[in-house]
Amino acid sequence: MEGNCMSKRVFLKIAYDGTNYCGWQIQINGITVEEIINRELTNLLGEKIAVIGASRTDSGVHALANAAVFDTETKIPAQKISFALNQRLPEDIRIRESYEVAADFHPRYCNSTKTYEYKIYNYKFPMPTERLYSHFVYMPLDIEKMKKASEYIIGEHDFRSFCSARTQVENTVRTVYSLDINKKDEMIYIRISGNGFLYNMVRIIVGTLMKVGLGVYPPEHIKEIIEAENRDAAGPKAPACGLTLIGIEYEDEKRV
Repeated sequence: MEGNCMSKRVFLKIAYDGTNYCGWQIQINGITVEEIINRELTNLLGEKIAVIGASRTDSGVHALANAAVFDTETKIPAQKISFALNQRLPEDIRIRESYEVAADFHPRYCNSTKTYEYKIYNYKFPMPTERLYSHFVYMPLDIEKMKKASEYIIGEHDFRSFCSARTQVENTVRTVYSLDINKKDEMIYIRISGNGFLYNMVRIIVGTLMKVGLGVYPPEHIKEIIEAENRDAAGPKAPACGLTLIGIEYEDEKRV
């Protein structure tokens, strides 16, 4: 379709509550965010649409600004598609912005910085209004120890120890630019930015940091986990509900 001078590539900034979805990517065992967007775009534009997403978030994971592109021959201005599409989407999915980008822009293969945030509700009893968007931990977590442990994660490393075995990638080296841990009242916020993340990497990092916060691992043990390059060396995978894709910043977005 890119060879057709009438076609254009449209960029979507997408927010969603992942509670009721089996993740982003289309699959046979349940409804996904990608499936819903493809269906409603196809109905809206009258042509078969298949978006290309930037981040394949897991079942139950949320997003404030995931990204996707698609090619279309519609005469509807790119910036108006978000308004029209939001009229059709369920209330737990919204297009925050739409605009035209260069025909060769690919949201997964362009250099970018991805930022995720994980929320832990750390108190003796759970908070009902936070149950869908944070992970409840009743035992006190020592965030100062967690902060010390996080220093070992920042930088370029082989993160094979923090990757689920199901990954299909050969190169497990990634760069973490920042990892900040803060607490406000009963909520702990873990925000991590990097050039890309392996399958379940953020959730395994969080699960490992929680082990440090509980006193199971000393902070410096993180270095040994990284060097082991073995999934069995790291902590458990934290539940999906606490994770949100905050945003993706592209070095060269090529907005038209």
